[in-house]
Amino acid sequence: MTALRTLETLHFDNTFARLPEVFYAKVTPTPLKNPFLVSFNLDVAALIDLDPEEAKRPEFAGCFGGQYLLPGSEPLATVYAGHQFGAYVSRLGDGRAILLGEVRNSRGEKWDLHLKGAGLTPFSRDDDGRAVLRSCIREYLCSEAMHGLGIPTTRALCVVGSEEAVLREQVESGAMLLRLAPSHVRFGHFEFFYWRRQLDHIKTLADYVLAQHFPELVGLQDAYVRLYHDVAFRTARLIAKWQAVGFAHGVMNSDNMSVLGMTLDYGPFGFLDDYNPAFICNHSDHHGRYTFQNQPDIGYFNLRCLAQALTPLVPDEAIKAGLDAYEAVFAEHSAELMRTKLGLRESRPEDDVLIRDLLELMRGSCADYTNVFRSLCDFKQAPEARSEAQRDYFVDQEAFDAWAARYKERLRREGSRDEERAARMKQVNPKYVLRNYLAHTAIRLVTEQKDFSEIDRLRRLLRDPFADQPEMDRYAAPPPDWGKRLIVSCSS
Repeated sequence: MTALRTLETLHFDNTFARLPEVFYAKVTPTPLKNPFLVSFNLDVAALIDLDPEEAKRPEFAGCFGGQYLLPGSEPLATVYAGHQFGAYVSRLGDGRAILLGEVRNSRGEKWDLHLKGAGLTPFSRDDDGRAVLRSCIREYLCSEAMHGLGIPTTRALCVVGSEEAVLREQVESGAMLLRLAPSHVRFGHFEFFYWRRQLDHIKTLADYVLAQHFPELVGLQDAYVRLYHDVAFRTARLIAKWQAVGFAHGVMNSDNMSVLGMTLDYGPFGFLDDYNPAFICNHSDHHGRYTFQNQPDIGYFNLRCLAQALTPLVPDEAIKAGLDAYEAVFAEHSAELMRTKLGLRESRPEDDVLIRDLLELMRGSCADYTNVFRSLCDFKQAPEARSEAQRDYFVDQEAFDAWAARYKERLRREGSRDEERAARMKQVNPKYVLRNYLAHTAIRLVTEQKDFSEIDRLRRLLRDPFADQPEMDRYAAPPPDWGKRLIVSCSS
């Protein structure tokens, strides 16, 4: 594979490649057949100081379609293990993604360049190492949608399509996605070495994570304890944010959990349409392990997996304290986020019941999660005001009226003002989310008509999901009936 004589302004600092080779395998991407650029993200290009003009070069698609090496890159696939659907799998690793290298921008920030769908690696198992265009578009759009919502996430620079045929449930087009993150270290990286009893490597990896991402902890006597507690805090806050916006990840295996508390590995994800806490977005999840309502408990389970891997470094009592902190931080942050969604500035004992009763009314009416909360932004406190816009979401409107009376009284007691509260609520209750049917529509336009315009339209819309964009109001509508029954698999 030849080096690309462009993109030379990227400044690589490949720290992971300087770890012992037991942590990875050196491998180069397998080129796609006749690659072409599907979409390019200007916002993400700015993170690595990449000149947008580079995307106009004919060789750009070849670069991120596996045909050329970036000057300064040292491509490798990392090895890890993990608990998948609750069962330990001893050797996973980057089976279809390759870490091209790490770029430092002019602000000193480091970003992994991770090429998904880059072909076979030693960790591919029975896979072909490829990604399909459908899955790349979904991850590209959702990672940017999550960023727009203020939720920690990987980012996506571009999608490259091809004429290569890839077999999933059916034959689809192969593609690659270039994603960015400060780190792709997962819980499963630590699990791999723990279960192999290679305890020195656990320390090496922990020291690496500390040096790269928690330098303020380096040299402290309790550095490993603080590292675990920080991961627990970040994970708790991340999952609280998922719950608040109605996001279901779908495959919360421990190898899909970031030590930096970022949303990682977008597969069969889904945002709630009708509010259903038992929502399953992955058609392979036959027992409902990863339902929307189970996500906080699965976060706890995964942190226990990480805790076990860190027992050579972290005392048992510190692990228990970290797990207790996860539960406390999740409960506190989740309650805070839900109060904020209702425009409540103060915390009062009755708030949990008020929120829980609203969600139960929504569940009983199959009310649209995003739209109900957005509608409540315009709720009026005046005694004579009837909240017709909100009432229409509920089957039992008298039950909603009774709840609304309690809500009015709660607002009155903290001196809430409608106009000011509406402005605050519209900053936390999105008008637009990446509903599955919207992603599906964009994908169909690409695959059936080679029309890429909807991808960029959605990306621009979702970068600011809280702002009223009247010309885009059709994207705020609940899905049509067919859009509520889409089946999404892990291969997505």
